[in-house]
Amino acid sequence: MYKYFRLFACFVAALPLAALAQTFPSKPIRMVVGFPPGTATDTVARLIAERLAASEGWSVVVDNKVGQAGSVAAYEVSRAAPDGYTLLVSANGPLSTNPNLYANVRYETARDFTPIGQIGVLPFVMVVNATSALKSVQDVLAAARAKPTQLNYASPGNGTTAHLIGATFARRTGTTYTHIPYKGSSETLTALLSGQIDFMFDTSVATVPQVRAGKLRPLAVTTARRIASLPDTPTLSEAGVTGFDMAAWLGMVAPAGVPPALVRQLNGELTKALNSPVLRDRLGMLGAEVTPSTAEDFGAFLKTELAKWGQAVKESGAKVE
Repeated sequence: MYKYFRLFACFVAALPLAALAQTFPSKPIRMVVGFPPGTATDTVARLIAERLAASEGWSVVVDNKVGQAGSVAAYEVSRAAPDGYTLLVSANGPLSTNPNLYANVRYETARDFTPIGQIGVLPFVMVVNATSALKSVQDVLAAARAKPTQLNYASPGNGTTAHLIGATFARRTGTTYTHIPYKGSSETLTALLSGQIDFMFDTSVATVPQVRAGKLRPLAVTTARRIASLPDTPTLSEAGVTGFDMAAWLGMVAPAGVPPALVRQLNGELTKALNSPVLRDRLGMLGAEVTPSTAEDFGAFLKTELAKWGQAVKESGAKVE
């Protein structure tokens, strides 16, 4: 009798999760992004939202919560109910860099989020104005060695991925530049196009359209392999900076405590969306490499990334109060 009672109790306990999986979603899902509209993270989030609506009929609203290099959005999601209706689409900054950079980040990545899955990798491209006299990475290095600190590069802010890549580039090549932090990626692009800065590193999503429009000249990509959207552009390793391999990534997390059944459902739908030819083609045209994963693998990846970008922050000397 006791055995049957236990089986019945387990069955009853499982009912809420089963019902949740069957009825979810019963209302719009809020997909929070910590960066302004038009940025790489926002662009990819909206493509995913469109695909979920087209294939599953889900109602997904992208909500841009800008501030503290994406940490305002991350903090808001960390405090939301763990019911699957609030999700964060994030670049590596808010989840792996900012906790090592900002003194007042009010969340811990490992403690306060439920990993849903990785989305993709965003290569960075070293670019100059199309009218610049700098034609190659070696031109940049020669100019920097001739007149240290005279050349400048921009980033969307201290400790951002673009800044850390620039600082690593300088350290690896033994050259010195003046770093000019702006308030966002759109401002850095405007500064480069207007001739206020000499070069910058930005995502392929942001730079490739400008390259195709003839406004920017790509000098190198920061990944270990060339990217399909810029097949004639060498890697930094090919350009003489051996072993250079740094890129941003995007992933999806939810507040801590989301039931495992719902995590599996969200991961499954995210993976299905990422594997659709329509989404893969659109992201590929932007230079993004689609890398769907299990929730467990993404959780393990987050731990290694916290350590990796923490080291990059330490070596750069960046710190934001």
